[in-house]
Amino acid sequence: MLVNADVRGLEVVVAADLSRDKVLMREVLEGQDFHQNNQDAFGLPDRITAKRFKFKLLYGATAFGYANDGDFVDVSRSEKYWQGVIDAYYAKYTGIAAWHQKLIREAQETGRLEIPSGRFFPIVPDYNKREPWPLTIIKNYPVQGFGAELVMLARLEARKRLRAAGIECLLISTIHDSIVADCPKQNVEQVGRILFDSIEAVPGLCKKVFDYDFSLPLTSEVQYGPNKKDMKDLIIV
Repeated sequence: MLVNADVRGLEVVVAADLSRDKVLMREVLEGQDFHQNNQDAFGLPDRITAKRFKFKLLYGATAFGYANDGDFVDVSRSEKYWQGVIDAYYAKYTGIAAWHQKLIREAQETGRLEIPSGRFFPIVPDYNKREPWPLTIIKNYPVQGFGAELVMLARLEARKRLRAAGIECLLISTIHDSIVADCPKQNVEQVGRILFDSIEAVPGLCKKVFDYDFSLPLTSEVQYGPNKKDMKDLIIV
């Protein structure tokens, strides 16, 4: 059986922690449905649009991008409309706005961006373009890069705990923010518990391995099934 543990809201939690945005950190800590909050706050038609909007903005999307994106053109093809939504987002999450500007300055001044793990990304401008600095990369890489480092810590912790428990199980894949294991049916609950606990242990591991105080909790949703199509929720208590 496959057991899949998906880190809940990984990129949003990483962005909240790295930016120290007070509003987003409070929403995460209180377990608020920030996608629903933002649908209401920004006048978006439904929760899924608000969710897509948030993630794409964290990845560096622009008003032009939204106005020409197949996921958003049914809402509006107007760059002015989408710029208004972006402005409203930054007005609510002023810490994210300041952080994005800080990342841009850092890239322009140093030619690189470094994340708390010590990994760094060279940022090279292309002066043949109207906007020489790759803003989507500048905003995206710290979130995706550090998120990947956190999942790596969870994967290594899970491997250690599975070995210590002597459970028949194989870690077979990491898919973005998910860890996938394969085990006999009778081991599903125990493996699911280990994957869940390993992800919850990541903030402490972050301090131990990277000497970085990750201030927000990480949790996960665990599923199991004979294949990725036929998965069922595994309730961890």
